[in-house]
Amino acid sequence: MESRFPDDGGRPAPLVAIDVSRQREMGKMTCTVVVGAQWGDEGKGKITDFLAETADAVIRYQGGSNAGHTVVVGGEEFKFHLVPSGILHNKCVCIMGDGTVIDPLCLAEEIVGLEARGVSCERLLVSGAAHIIMPYHRLIDRLQEEARGKGGIGTTLRGIGPAYTDKTARMPLGIRAMDLGDEAMLRELVTAQLDEKNRIIAALYGYEPVSVDEVLEEIKPAAQLISKHVTDTREVVFDLLARKANIVLEGAQATFLDLDYGTFPFVTSSHPIAGGACLGTGVGPKAIDEVWLVCKAYTTRVGAGAFPTEDHGDEGTRLRECGHEYGTTTGRPRRCGWLDGVILRTAALLNGATHLTVTKLDVLDAVAEIPVCVEYKARGRVYKTVPQDARILDDCEPVYETLPGWQTPTTGAKSPSDLPHAALAYLDRMSEIAGVPVRLASVGSGRDQTVEWK
Repeated sequence: MESRFPDDGGRPAPLVAIDVSRQREMGKMTCTVVVGAQWGDEGKGKITDFLAETADAVIRYQGGSNAGHTVVVGGEEFKFHLVPSGILHNKCVCIMGDGTVIDPLCLAEEIVGLEARGVSCERLLVSGAAHIIMPYHRLIDRLQEEARGKGGIGTTLRGIGPAYTDKTARMPLGIRAMDLGDEAMLRELVTAQLDEKNRIIAALYGYEPVSVDEVLEEIKPAAQLISKHVTDTREVVFDLLARKANIVLEGAQATFLDLDYGTFPFVTSSHPIAGGACLGTGVGPKAIDEVWLVCKAYTTRVGAGAFPTEDHGDEGTRLRECGHEYGTTTGRPRRCGWLDGVILRTAALLNGATHLTVTKLDVLDAVAEIPVCVEYKARGRVYKTVPQDARILDDCEPVYETLPGWQTPTTGAKSPSDLPHAALAYLDRMSEIAGVPVRLASVGSGRDQTVEWK
């Protein structure tokens, strides 16, 4: 079988040689977490790319190829699923942290695709402790979701949940990136996994057993490519911290898809909240200086689950089409609705946010009046923060206030003074709800379409 992943001549694992003098001169010695405030798709990739311009390292701290971060530079669009969004900056080291789960086929294809477009991945490091998504994880993910029928949770079918399940089940089930370069160990681990999983696949789902040889043959070229990027990233992280480097910790998904704090069970299998950045990278909580909370100027959600401010009518459709609200990873149309201030307020508290970043402000340019949910009513009481029980959230009725729109284009704005008064008032209201000052507002998909408050 011909490999999709070319031989790179046995390139050794990249060495990290970081010059932090420029950051010291600029006073940019910070460790910053970038986290989504809603149900994902907030535009975290663009914000990470913005911060990466002066960063020494960007570290992805959780999730897998179910994420989709889009960055537009000079009219050219880059879609990332695993590679950290800082890879477009040639002095920025990019790390896949301990808390990620990695599909080797997806990562290898992403590396090859980036390098074909002239983007070097020499600076990409993969934690040896990151767990690996195997082809049978994707199969089990699909079989489980099909078996749920109408009770499906809207998984992306990328094998994320089954891979995290194996991680928590511990050895001999979990396969890690450090195992990819050892063919004998990898065969032993895959054999141990399939001894159990083939019984489940056959007994529960009536599906044909999976062959060890077929699995190893399928992933071999990708495993060989990725293993050259695998290293002990904890050592790298500790060195970065000791040298007071500028670090960006990049999350996937978002606050309300968090396994513990999201709208369970319609959540992901890891911890996108800012606290998860410590778990997934080896950066201690005292080292984190800033938490940038990324929130759309309205609200979207993919898959099943409660969505109090969803608009099922023409305005929801208009938001979807104007905002190009289709999943980067799956292409699924996103459910759309108005800004949910209860979600925003709760996310700011859960993440200890220090800065608010508002994306897709320009999508509201044509709206005459903009509803904003400021609280919920359900079961005889008022909720200012999201109830822990998602079944209560299903019953919540949003209480709206209406703000005037600006009905003029914002896409050319370069500074806050370029924005219409009504747009500034809208951002002020978002800041007031979150209890966090606005730092950035995105007024288009391009890197340069970003308004900054300094």
